[in-house]
Amino acid sequence: MQKSALPDVKSRLSAVPEAAFSIVLTLSFAHLLNDMMQSLLPAIYPIIKDAYGLNFGEIGLIALACQLTASLLQPVVGIFIDRRPQPFSLLAGMACTFVGLIVLAHAGTYPMLLIGAVLIGTGSSVFHPESTRMARLASGGRHGLAQSLFQVGGQTGQALGPLLAAFIVVPRGQTSISSFSLVALLAMAMLLRVGQWYKRQSPAPIKPRMAGGGASLRSPAVNVAIALAVLVVLMFSKNAYTASLSSYYTFYLIDKFAVSVQVSQLLLFLFLVAQAAGSLIGGHLGDRFGRREIIWFSILGAVPFTLLLPFAGLLWTVVLTTIIGMIMASAFPAILVYALELVPGKVGMIAGLFYGVSFGLGALSAALMGLLADLTSLTTVYRMCAFLPLLGLLTWFLPKIERPRIG
Repeated sequence: MQKSALPDVKSRLSAVPEAAFSIVLTLSFAHLLNDMMQSLLPAIYPIIKDAYGLNFGEIGLIALACQLTASLLQPVVGIFIDRRPQPFSLLAGMACTFVGLIVLAHAGTYPMLLIGAVLIGTGSSVFHPESTRMARLASGGRHGLAQSLFQVGGQTGQALGPLLAAFIVVPRGQTSISSFSLVALLAMAMLLRVGQWYKRQSPAPIKPRMAGGGASLRSPAVNVAIALAVLVVLMFSKNAYTASLSSYYTFYLIDKFAVSVQVSQLLLFLFLVAQAAGSLIGGHLGDRFGRREIIWFSILGAVPFTLLLPFAGLLWTVVLTTIIGMIMASAFPAILVYALELVPGKVGMIAGLFYGVSFGLGALSAALMGLLADLTSLTTVYRMCAFLPLLGLLTWFLPKIERPRIG
């Protein structure tokens, strides 16, 4: 009986990904909508700063409330779904985002702004681990490409947030954020279809293999732990720097070059689009040439440009931030897929950990940089952050993982 069932199981496992690659695209679009709504928060910082009389430190605390909520909950959600996959959990996460948008639109006090930020962070914490697991299931073995497609959806959504803020929120005010709750309803309808597909696959917890089998690392558990620690530090070098741009780039452009709020939002949009392109390129090249090689380039390769940025005029500031965005964004798909290959069978936990680390480090960095900017200036912050990508030298300590490359 076991022999007759085995071919059927193999055929299901091999047929599902090819037939379901459209699910990856659907998840990517849902990721676009999710992160677009989430990116409305930093996009309206200049508005609420003036409206509520906030300083940079208080702006940083709003970022901390959103990002830290996401970072703390994501690993917990990831561990839970590894044990008990939840096909419709994405709907619950999107519902939190829906409520968070309504709260932000009608918040009349600083504490209510913080509550709205926490709700949006909670929605994000539920969305990312399970959707990463779904995308990997539907990838057809091209894990880097699937992850980069999923990631490029989020990066594109982050880029659209400032653009929509420039043309909708800035002219119409804070209450116009509530109109984006309709986007949350659209995302919920899409995720219902994805949840139905996922339920038909009868997702079950994956039994983890010991490091040393198949494509995983041939080394003791302590070496796996060291490699994961190196990846976390690399994530810090990437996220601390990009947080300085995504959170304070508009203020930097306004203060240094006297551009308007709308122009600053458009230039932030360009930077975030560059990140989306970098994510897609990085995931594809990681499948072809290896994750470790892409990690080397994606962090250290940005150093010359980050060192030049604080001394550049407006035109070269736009050029340099575009290049920096593309190079540094290519790191995340490579780091995440490398970690998934390092610890096979723990997709939810690793996705939750690394998305959580990404958000958490970005939040802490944004808060600390806000305090530093209050004490000094944003130009000083960018001069100090320019050296962060040098931490990419730690890539040397990442072991090579034996894995087939896709040509």
